[in-house]
Amino acid sequence: MLSGTYYIRQVLYAIQTTEEPEGTVGEAVSTYGNITFDGKGSYTFSGWYLDSASGSSTPTQFSGSGTYVIAASGMGYITAINPEVSSTDQIIGLVSPKGIFIGSSTQNTPAASSGTPGYNDLVIAAPVGSTEASNARLSGSYQLAYMDPTYLPETADLPGGDALITFSADGQGNAGTASVTGYISDNSSAGTESLTGVTYSFTNGAAQINFGGNNTALVQGTELLYISPDGNFVFGGSANGFDMFVGVRSATSNPTNYNGLYYQAGLDLDQTGASDGYVLFDSYYGALSVAACSDAIPCPSGYNGYIIGDQSLNSQLVYLGAADYTYYDLYTLNGDGSSTDADFGQEYFSSADGTIRIGYSNAPAQGLDVLGINVALQTVIQTGSGVFLSPQGMVNAASSAPFTAHLSPGEYLTLYGSGLASSAASAPSLPLTKNLNGVQVLINGIAAPINFVSPTQINVVVPFETTQAVAQIQVTNNSVPSNTVTQFVGTSSAGVFTYDPAGGIGEADAQDVTAGYSTVGPSNPAQIGDTIALYLAGLGTLTTSVTDGAAGPSSTTTTNTPLVYIDDSSGIETQATVLYSGLAPGFAGLYQINFTVPTGVASGPAALEIIGGLNSGGGYDSDTVESGFQVGTSSDAVPAARFKAGRRPLLHHHRLKQAQIPSTGTRARAIFDPQRSQH
Repeated sequence: MLSGTYYIRQVLYAIQTTEEPEGTVGEAVSTYGNITFDGKGSYTFSGWYLDSASGSSTPTQFSGSGTYVIAASGMGYITAINPEVSSTDQIIGLVSPKGIFIGSSTQNTPAASSGTPGYNDLVIAAPVGSTEASNARLSGSYQLAYMDPTYLPETADLPGGDALITFSADGQGNAGTASVTGYISDNSSAGTESLTGVTYSFTNGAAQINFGGNNTALVQGTELLYISPDGNFVFGGSANGFDMFVGVRSATSNPTNYNGLYYQAGLDLDQTGASDGYVLFDSYYGALSVAACSDAIPCPSGYNGYIIGDQSLNSQLVYLGAADYTYYDLYTLNGDGSSTDADFGQEYFSSADGTIRIGYSNAPAQGLDVLGINVALQTVIQTGSGVFLSPQGMVNAASSAPFTAHLSPGEYLTLYGSGLASSAASAPSLPLTKNLNGVQVLINGIAAPINFVSPTQINVVVPFETTQAVAQIQVTNNSVPSNTVTQFVGTSSAGVFTYDPAGGIGEADAQDVTAGYSTVGPSNPAQIGDTIALYLAGLGTLTTSVTDGAAGPSSTTTTNTPLVYIDDSSGIETQATVLYSGLAPGFAGLYQINFTVPTGVASGPAALEIIGGLNSGGGYDSDTVESGFQVGTSSDAVPAARFKAGRRPLLHHHRLKQAQIPSTGTRARAIFDPQRSQH
């Protein structure tokens, strides 16, 4: 999937933890140039880098080489191109069907607690193409999302700025007047610029675009611009700066297709905690599954569809490294090629066909000191003949988190493909069989317990022995093997089972133990002080050994006790006391958390947040905010939207930064229908 010569740019920001506010950028490095992939796993690079620590504004020219691996799903890594970081660091990311790579070195950064400042980065690369780009290729209306975390004007207390840049290029080197709307630091008011006489010129396939403007403005001067072969995608930044922009030849109406699976990457700078002595910087890659509203999954008025997303997110001060952040969100199409979401405080702009979506944060206008940049590229779900396992078809059976989220030992996992079984069948009893209807599933060579098979879907329990960094998964249908697919492995991958609808975005599958194990929902809300039994997949390893596929015993707890937060309708989140975390007795692949509904939670619809696992930096490695949870009063709100409270997911980071893991205790009985996970 990566072959030939590409343009590439990486912006890298090393945070500092020795001065307040901690978490601000202590050192910045930009790297850019040409990278040539040989199609066999090796690359050569020729370009420049600029390090803020050098004290010079002149970039250094260099060349290098490295390796890369891209799986059939389009996900993989490129070893570090920057000569100042470890050569073993991996830029993990994804390749779109048009060959564009987006990613971040999220898994390789040293934790801030180690005494070595970690770094966040964003990497974008696009193929040069068979014909060298000229002025004619940059033609039409473009919208660019722009971010510079190092920008510090005299009027700001903290560095950072993001912006939307809009211009029309004539294909002859003229872009007329560029309109800029941006946010600086913690200023809640948008600043605007009108940059006249904007010009551009291509040399050796890359352009210099001259915005002119005030030399103290966020967007000004000359920027390097790279463009995809079809002219629909652009990216770049300053040769002597540390900014990044990503842009799209924009639509003027709703895109023709806004559904399906997208790959994504981006940066966030959250300055809400500056008065408390810290800011939060994160970078990520991941995926999001986008679907329109329907009778089966309705949306509240004003929304067109929903998103189930994953960000493999590196936040040094929150997670002490990397964690999977999985979430549910709603979006609105605005009729002019733009869209907004309910929770991230970002505005997005799409190509006419919907295959490209770029975004920037306008959260400051909503009273949130969060800056950001995001790029998402639509991909194609792969199909094949014979016994075929989709390389993108591994999802958490409870939450439906996409395949970029890691799996974990003991997780209830759904696999999609074709020709996977001759007919549908369910496991007749426990322990689960490892050969059902002639079907076997191997995960790193170990047979996985199987609960359900059909020609297009298999539900399995990941063997507890799956502790390697990468899982290799293969299906055999009556002795005919499938292709092998891969997925990263973590210590936890929490997903809450839901109903109305299933798949992680409905009401949490929870019982009110205090109220006689009644099902919690809009007509039967939980009350303050009640003990709740919550059912999940993916809480990871256990303190005592349990046979793969066997019924959960009565007293088996998880190695790492998760945190539980209730994000209520007032936008406040409150930590609940966890009484028990372990297997649900009598079921295979099913976990249970018992917690007490804390004082202070507002009545009405809420969302549950589950944070767990352990990453290499000593922090948490999974964080999910999807399922709904009703507290206090009954509700007749629309399913799948009851718990949308207008909150922004980044806000929970501030509580998590200081969170302590609660102790374990007793547990309650479990009642659960495992067939709910079939969807």
